[in-house]
Amino acid sequence: MINKFLYPNGGSETYIFRLGDYLKAMGHEVEYFGMEHEGRCVSNRAEAYTSDMDFHGGSALTKLTYPFRIIYSAEARRKIREELDAFCPDVCHVNNFNYQLTPSILLEIVRWRKQTGHFCRIIFTAHDYQLVCPNHMMNNPNTRENCEKCLGGHYLNCLKGRCIHGSAARSAIGTMEAAYWKVRKTYRYFDRIICCSEFLKGMFDSDPLFKDKTVALHNFVRKVENRSAEKKDYVLYFGRYSEEKGIGTLLDVCRELQDIPFVFAGKGPLEERVDGIANIRNVGFQSGEELAKLIREARFSIYPSEWYENCPFSVMESQMFGTPVLGARIGGIPELIREGENGELFESGNALELSEKVRRLWEDRELLLKYTAACSGDAFDSVEEYYNKLVPIYEGTDSGA
Repeated sequence: MINKFLYPNGGSETYIFRLGDYLKAMGHEVEYFGMEHEGRCVSNRAEAYTSDMDFHGGSALTKLTYPFRIIYSAEARRKIREELDAFCPDVCHVNNFNYQLTPSILLEIVRWRKQTGHFCRIIFTAHDYQLVCPNHMMNNPNTRENCEKCLGGHYLNCLKGRCIHGSAARSAIGTMEAAYWKVRKTYRYFDRIICCSEFLKGMFDSDPLFKDKTVALHNFVRKVENRSAEKKDYVLYFGRYSEEKGIGTLLDVCRELQDIPFVFAGKGPLEERVDGIANIRNVGFQSGEELAKLIREARFSIYPSEWYENCPFSVMESQMFGTPVLGARIGGIPELIREGENGELFESGNALELSEKVRRLWEDRELLLKYTAACSGDAFDSVEEYYNKLVPIYEGTDSGA
């Protein structure tokens, strides 16, 4: 299992740890390769990891070498070879690898296969748009607009738009990185690409190199035994407080609907704006049973994202706990909500439509009860169900492989 972070950091780490644990429970041997870090919680028998790359710290000399090391890493090739020789895997399941590990690891896996004669499938789970968009989000942070200009390998648009942190220098490096690996056609070595939404698959399929390799599999979830809870009088948002998540639009709606109480659970750069609205109770970042209780007891939750979300766990988790979702019609979100059956959708960024639908769901108790009764999360795969779909991909026996 290959991932640049080997400690709890985000969605891809949750994915590799839960999946790895289940693979072990089913009798497979699983080891991990990635970056060394004080929080690393998984290992490999070669004790081979790349050096910790902290883009926000380090010496001046170290920072000077970063632009070269995030495009190609001789260290990553050397370290992964140590683990390949020690472990001799049948599958290399690659996840987030850009910048810290670099695609150079793929070259070493292929080289190892040729030199040893041991065939090893290379499977990639795409958690974002990194293979088709240098900033990984298909969203320009300067204009806050979703953008598809780089599709087809037109990566110079990243530099033109300064799409990586609004920086010309960082955007130039990202553009060079994407162009370099496209010219080398290194991504052709992926045997299969698992996309966590049909929307993401569609974006990848725009590139002929990926079109015959992709398969759409929504992320798996932990099934919830007890969904019943007495609903309380509030509407819930839980997640990051940032523009791309649609928080600006949602805050405008909250100000307008002063008689409706909202609970926000999360953190982010717009926290001060959240705190400035009277009918919002900001409970900060929540997790575990505290978050589960908030979700269970909400009348409904809102997911107002304004970027091309793929398979947001917040939408799935809300339904698992028996709470309907009012979600933005963008990216992979509509794939997770059965509109008019267990929730509703609205045009992303449309404050008027969002306001009208919040009001209707708040006041129409009968409609909301119908949606609540239909929320079970049964449409989403458990890790066991996901595993049964994954094994044929590992073996190369799935349709289209």
